Amino acid sequence: MSGENAIEVRNLTKRFGTFAAVDDVSFTVKQGEIFGFLGPNGSGKSTVIRMLCGLLEPTSGGATVAGFDIAKRPDDVKRNIGYMSQKFALYEDLTIEQNLDFFAGIYQIPPKKIAERKAFVIEAATLKGLEKRTPKELPGGLRQRLALATAILHEPKIVFLDEPTGGVDPISRRNFWDLIYRLSEQGITVFVTTHFLDEAEHCANIAFLYFAKLIAFGTPKSLKTDYMQNTILEIELTRAADALTLLSNEHGWIEETSIFGNNIHINVPDAALATEKARTLLEANQIEVKRIEKIEPSLEDIFIHLIELENKHREQKP
Repeated sequence: MSGENAIEVRNLTKRFGTFAAVDDVSFTVKQGEIFGFLGPNGSGKSTVIRMLCGLLEPTSGGATVAGFDIAKRPDDVKRNIGYMSQKFALYEDLTIEQNLDFFAGIYQIPPKKIAERKAFVIEAATLKGLEKRTPKELPGGLRQRLALATAILHEPKIVFLDEPTGGVDPISRRNFWDLIYRLSEQGITVFVTTHFLDEAEHCANIAFLYFAKLIAFGTPKSLKTDYMQNTILEIELTRAADALTLLSNEHGWIEETSIFGNNIHINVPDAALATEKARTLLEANQIEVKRIEKIEPSLEDIFIHLIELENKHREQKP
């Protein structure tokens, strides 16, 4: 590895015929950090991960993972990483212990270390006492922790987690992230994709992919300051859906509009002017405005803004 980087991606490109699934993407991931890889479905995230895991050869560009070139030494890459897919991929009819024994063999863990590694991951995933249960007997949160336990059984330097908390309850999500923090504290690099932007706030750095291109990279804090020049106003009101339609049709004093639960967020260049105009417009349409105030943009605000800018740029291309 170069310096403190666990992953170095350089102008990574993957084409299928004339279609660019990944287009000239570059970023680095530091050792031991929790790295967020975000983007809508179809943006190219899975293709990047498949290349980084040594499963798909790049068309051009390249990357090193755990110090190994993904094109020249894919087998070494695979030996040094763990992978947890979005879909539960363990054997439902085997017990937890049998699943761990099976994957210990797949990972070629030395026999004298198997018991130690099994004990470690069972303890880390809080599965002690459940070793004789099968995965299908476990609730969603424990199934996810079992999948992660299997992915780290062979002591990988880097673990890739693809939508790891999809379909589990908030408490299970929080417990799962506690385990992710523990892995990071032990020096394991965690590369995670998620659609939960509150989870992305916990990442040291975030890369945002859109239509095969990397359109933003940085810490959660720097993304909010470097990529947003306007003010975000939050409006608490009644009839949020009707309000969204009204505000979305306004131009000049509103640049972007989005709905957050029962509230509306508007991206505006002039906060004082927008506050006055929004209140007047909404109340003229019998929509009660309870509050309008300036807020710090959320990651969702930032990504909506970036997508709007990118879409406008794409529309302007000949």
